[in-house]
Amino acid sequence: MGLPMATHLAQTFPVRAYDLDPSRAAGLGTTSATGHASAREAATDADVVLVAVRNAEQLEAALWGDDGVTEVLEPGSVVLLTSTVGIAAVEDVATRLADQGLGLVDAPVSGGPTRAGNGDLLVTVGAEDTAYDVARPVLEAMASTLRRVGDRAGAGQAMKTVNQLLCGVHIAAGAEALALADALGLDPAAALETLGAGAAASFMLGDRGPRMLQAYDEDGAEVRSRLDIFVKDMGIVATAAKGAGLATPVAAAAQQLYLLGQSHGLAASDDSSVIRVLAPTRVTTPDVQGA
Repeated sequence: MGLPMATHLAQTFPVRAYDLDPSRAAGLGTTSATGHASAREAATDADVVLVAVRNAEQLEAALWGDDGVTEVLEPGSVVLLTSTVGIAAVEDVATRLADQGLGLVDAPVSGGPTRAGNGDLLVTVGAEDTAYDVARPVLEAMASTLRRVGDRAGAGQAMKTVNQLLCGVHIAAGAEALALADALGLDPAAALETLGAGAAASFMLGDRGPRMLQAYDEDGAEVRSRLDIFVKDMGIVATAAKGAGLATPVAAAAQQLYLLGQSHGLAASDDSSVIRVLAPTRVTTPDVQGA
């Protein structure tokens, strides 16, 4: 997600980029974004530092680790967090940044890499007024749908947690549906096309469904969203629901499916590969017709 966001934002803003994998800088191509050798080098003199990481541990390292960017940020600058790391983690980070005179814009994104590259993301924001005003031009460039859901860091994570509950359940339900279609002797591709034309359609079915059909190919489906991301995100959902005292039995069942996928060696595969937990191989039942 970081690379397409950087290349898109470079059309409007001067972008200085850094990635743990140096080869990723080659993806900047002929854009005006420039790659740098360290996070601190990239963040020096920045008004807004956009951070795209996997989890709370990586966020901690990006801000205060050996190459932590807070060492080079001037008071009044803002960290724009686009990742899903959990409510409590973000609230803690916001407090620590405030102690250093820095703002945090809690702005997890949804939409995937293609939409990120087109500035077509859903961005849900929690931020106090001053930080939000600093980051707003960047947010508006990233998003086709920008929703400020609260005036504090953590509110964006809360909304993204709800979003991920639905996304995780929809992927799991889509996998079950296509696996069942296959087991009943239907052509899964035809079943997917049929489902997409009716009330059962969803964004996740339309997006992940074709890759679920590719999950059985020798090279598997193209990895656009790793399965272990949903292991993380459904864990965040479970923690939030427990803290709120709310039962989420459907989300809990979906979480177990992703955990099974991880245990079956699919952690680094596309999340659509969760269908292989339900149907390790595609074997349709014969079409038996009685007289």
